[in-house]
Amino acid sequence: MAVIAVLPGDGIGPEVTAEARRVLDALDLGLVFEEALVGGAAYHATGHPLPSATLNLARRADAILFGAVGDPSCDGLERALRPEQAILGLRKELTLFANLRPARLFAGLEDASALRPEVARAIDLLIVRELNGDVYFGEKGMRMTSAGLRMGYDVMSYDEAEVSRIAHAGFQAAMRRRGKLCSVDKANVLETSQLWRDVVTEVATEYPQVALSHMYVDNAAMQLVRNPGQFDVIVTGNLFGDILSDQASMCVGSIGMLPSASLDADGKGLYEPIHGSAPDIAGRGLANPCATILSAAMMLRHSLGLAAEADRIEAAVARALATGARTSDLGGSLSTSAMGDAVLTAL
Repeated sequence: MAVIAVLPGDGIGPEVTAEARRVLDALDLGLVFEEALVGGAAYHATGHPLPSATLNLARRADAILFGAVGDPSCDGLERALRPEQAILGLRKELTLFANLRPARLFAGLEDASALRPEVARAIDLLIVRELNGDVYFGEKGMRMTSAGLRMGYDVMSYDEAEVSRIAHAGFQAAMRRRGKLCSVDKANVLETSQLWRDVVTEVATEYPQVALSHMYVDNAAMQLVRNPGQFDVIVTGNLFGDILSDQASMCVGSIGMLPSASLDADGKGLYEPIHGSAPDIAGRGLANPCATILSAAMMLRHSLGLAAEADRIEAAVARALATGARTSDLGGSLSTSAMGDAVLTAL
């Protein structure tokens, strides 16, 4: 039996992971769930956002279902103890280097998109974001300049092995989809991006079936609004991928609809909605659980080899939405649990 580490985290995390658990239980797959503290909840209980017990569970589990981290009461802590360090720590400790963030418009959500319906309907893309490098993990600090001014710095860097690894993940994803890969960088300004572009171009020779294109990140942001249907798979770095995937979420209606998978080289993964902990609505039953439910589907497909069951969950979400089920972020009035009920009924 597969062991699933459930890390609900902070804010709305426990609410949305509970609905994903209900959907997984309905499939009666014999999964074993073990829950642990993470993020602000873990800090308040143990003094650290990623306790050793949580990390050990994550290491031995077959997959990880993650909610969200972020707690305003921890904002004054030193950076190493803030809730967000938990997810960065898990990515680093488990070598979860490939972040898959699909974005597609579900039928019936055209009016929820910030784009015109005819533009939004064409959205069906996958962002492959590198997770273990870039400015998030580079040297950082703050010092005084000779003029007595404070200066903060964050080092952005990649080596060619890191770029090659994520490039292969992007090309392989494109081969499973429509055979188009767009590599997004800022090679006209950044040396890091020039290396990125050079290495991706070299890796492309191993995938003649895939059509490779390159795009600067500012243009990519514009094209996601102007003509998102042109994209199949986007591969990009940690910082750019973080920003572009949040932008893509509004193109399809709500950040509450986008799931993600963070995978290691062997397919073990951490699965989470791309949204944050939303402390302003936590405990009020307003959160949209669909992104977490869809993340659970990705878990079945990518880590547990249960593609048919993953398809069932995704079809159930689509059916629930098609019948008018909506949480407030989509212009509706259903509570978190009522949206879960709608998906279960469709399932």
